[in-house]
Amino acid sequence: QVQLVESGGGLVQPGGSLGLSCAAQGSIFSIDAMGWYRQAPGKQRELVAAITPAGSTNYADSLKGRFTISRDNNKKTVYLQMNSLKPEDTAVYYCNVRARRVSSLPYLTYWGQGTQVTVSS
Repeated sequence: QVQLVESGGGLVQPGGSLGLSCAAQGSIFSIDAMGWYRQAPGKQRELVAAITPAGSTNYADSLKGRFTISRDNNKKTVYLQMNSLKPEDTAVYYCNVRARRVSSLPYLTYWGQGTQVTVSS
């Protein structure tokens, strides 16, 4: 089984910064794309950012310049650095990883449990 362990959420004032991390644990043969999604109350889950094993990144247009995604392939961990946070960034942030447990199996998508980020004064 593959587990995703998220950490780093919390309460931050507008204009502040916060970092999230997500470590993939368990029986893993290889990891493809890793990313972050978020879901605000009453809204659909949306892509925040994604990163390939080679380091190519993709961001939601509205977040470019404020958020930075990175990964450590050796640690099977993806990070999200969030700067200049706004109240509208308040949401539950979910880690998303495509991984396969053995070479003969297809990649499957796994989700973290979610971590709350609240931006408020």
